[in-house]
Amino acid sequence: MTEIQPETTQNTIWEDIKASLAGTELDFTKGNIGRAILILSIPMVLEMMMESIFAVVDIFFVSKLGADAVAAVGITESVLTLVYAIAIGFSMATTAIISRRIGEKNKDDAAKSAVQAIFVCLIISAPISLTGIFYAEEILLLMGANENIATHLSSYTAIMLGGNLVIMFLFVINSIFRGAGDAAIAMRVLWIANGINIVLDPLLIFGYGPFPELGIAGAAVATTIGRGIGVCYQFYRLFDGKGRIIILRKHISIQTEILKRMIRVSIGGIGQFLIATASWVGLVRIIAEFGSIALAGYTIAIRILVFSILPSWGMSNAAATLVGQNLGANQPERAEKSTWISAIINMIFLGLVGVCFLIFAENLVSIFTDDTAIIAIGSKCLRIMSYGYLAYAFGMVIIQAFNGAGDTKTPTLINLICFWIIEIPLAYFLAITLEWNEEGVFYSIVVAESLLGVIGFILFRRGNWKKTKV
Repeated sequence: MTEIQPETTQNTIWEDIKASLAGTELDFTKGNIGRAILILSIPMVLEMMMESIFAVVDIFFVSKLGADAVAAVGITESVLTLVYAIAIGFSMATTAIISRRIGEKNKDDAAKSAVQAIFVCLIISAPISLTGIFYAEEILLLMGANENIATHLSSYTAIMLGGNLVIMFLFVINSIFRGAGDAAIAMRVLWIANGINIVLDPLLIFGYGPFPELGIAGAAVATTIGRGIGVCYQFYRLFDGKGRIIILRKHISIQTEILKRMIRVSIGGIGQFLIATASWVGLVRIIAEFGSIALAGYTIAIRILVFSILPSWGMSNAAATLVGQNLGANQPERAEKSTWISAIINMIFLGLVGVCFLIFAENLVSIFTDDTAIIAIGSKCLRIMSYGYLAYAFGMVIIQAFNGAGDTKTPTLINLICFWIIEIPLAYFLAITLEWNEEGVFYSIVVAESLLGVIGFILFRRGNWKKTKV
């Protein structure tokens, strides 16, 4: 065996990194698994970081408008998690089906499946838009907002919910690219969308130059425009004939059998994320009992936490793609091995992030606000959350592996147990009954997420997911 020199190894890794960013035609059902994870995960990690930047940028500028403005964003985001749940849940089904077809080398059916996913997005988003536009104030009041937030800051909620179609498209069409192995395209979509949002946010919130001063509404307008232009780029890449997924005129029609299959798989995916994200709405409702300061501290901490966890979702998405494509190629053992390797890498990454949160919590929260009361609550939230980071890292990879296989029912059951049977009652008991206040909510999240990792490990080892048909 020829010994590989260090320079050769370094050059190979560097070439793989460049290929992952530029896009590659590599067959992920063959060759070195570590290389496949590297090439897939780098653009997926960068994509998820870009998605998290939307939230961080908005809260950075909105925090200059006061605690009520931050609380309004926090409440709106908690409601939007229901939209994210539908979008992400449906994305899981889309990734599973697209990756399975690509693994089978059936690109024509993959393109037909992509079109059906787009049709579903159009249908789902319409009623959500109407509800957000006409009932924004009522939604805020229902979620525990004070009169000032509901009366004067509801424009943010109306615009964000009214423009939910761009959120749906952004998630679902990117899942088409990821399932096909075109992770670099999905990454570029978020680069474009975020770049526009970062530029427009301060211009429209504070009215610099010729731009109108829209206040908190400016943040919603900037985000929606940025995402909308990103969606335009998605459609361009679907039809330009250069990617792994190429949509032609013959593909644009209702395919009943494919649509039924996609809806069947997506029910579990949507269900699991509705269960998970609806629990976050419940947590926000409990924290709202302790006032705008507590809610603002929690909102900022969660934004920082999301910024750290979404890159890990990128690694988890890489595992989902590898599971789907390798099951399509009748290689279940390779699919399983890909999952374990991805989980170990993710645990190392998030473990280091957790240590940083323990040490630098106040510094991180103070980036967004100089209010000492908000900093105290936000930093406490970050430190408590960091206790469960190893479990979070492992659990999210395992859950995505189930989804990549098309087994969306198992994660739904796990989420139901962890978030509704355990987390919500525990949060209420600790925060209200034992009077731990917002700290009780923080601890309940750590317990629930850690339990998710344990249950996921046990069920994944059983291997029933390998038999799933999509």
